[in-house]
Amino acid sequence: MSIETTISSRFNGPPTSGNGGYSCGVIAAHISGPARVRLMQPPPLDKPLHIGVEEAGKVVLLDGETPIGSGTPCAIDRDFPPAPTLEQATSASEGFPCYHEHVFGTCFVCGPHRPAHDGLDLFPGPVDDWHLIACPWRLRSDLLDSDGNVREEILWSALDCPGYFAAMGGELRHAVLGQLDGEIIEPVSGSEELVVYAWPLGQEGRKYFAGTAVARGDGTVVAHSRSVWIELRQ
Repeated sequence: MSIETTISSRFNGPPTSGNGGYSCGVIAAHISGPARVRLMQPPPLDKPLHIGVEEAGKVVLLDGETPIGSGTPCAIDRDFPPAPTLEQATSASEGFPCYHEHVFGTCFVCGPHRPAHDGLDLFPGPVDDWHLIACPWRLRSDLLDSDGNVREEILWSALDCPGYFAAMGGELRHAVLGQLDGEIIEPVSGSEELVVYAWPLGQEGRKYFAGTAVARGDGTVVAHSRSVWIELRQ
C-alpha cells in the first residue's frame, strides 16, 4: 500500500528540510503503538512523497525510489523522571541558550527567528542544571485535529528538539536527529497548557542520546521519546 504525503515548508527543521520530529511523526502515524523511526536523508519540503506500509508493520517514507526514513513498532520503557511544574518550566525557559545564536534559527519547534506564533516556540532551559531542562508549551488551534486534540505529528515534533539541547548540555553543536523512539500514551486536548522536558542519556563518539517527555500541568506524562543525535563532521 502506498500513500502520498507532503511535508509543508512550515514544518522545517533546517531551512530546506523537514523537522526531524515532525517527519518521524508522519511515518509513526501509520504504526500502532510505540514506534522507532530512523531518518536516512533530509526530508524534502513541499514535494510529493510516498509512504509505503510493508510486512511486519514496517513503514517507509520515499522520495521517488530514495528512502527518506523508516519506522517499525518497538518497545519503549516508561522510565521518565517526574515532570517539572509549569512554574519551574517557565522559569527554566529563561535560560534557553539560543535566543541570539541558533544552528537552525527558523526551526518549526525551537527556532526563535520565526514569525510570532508560527512555530511551537519550545525554548527549554535548565531547571537546576543541564541534567533536566524544560519549557512550557501553549497550544494553538491550527495544530489540532477535528476532535480538538493535538495532532500526533505535532506531538512527535515536540519530542524532538528539547532532546537535542539536553543531549548537548547547552552547547551549540551541529547535529541532526538520527532516530526517535516515541510513544503517545493518550490524546492531548488543545485547551491544556503543557510542560515539555528532557534529560541527557550519554554519548558514544559522535552519537548523543536523550529522553524527552510531554506532561500535563499536574505531571501526567502524555507522550515520551528516546532520541539519537548525530554530530556532523565539520
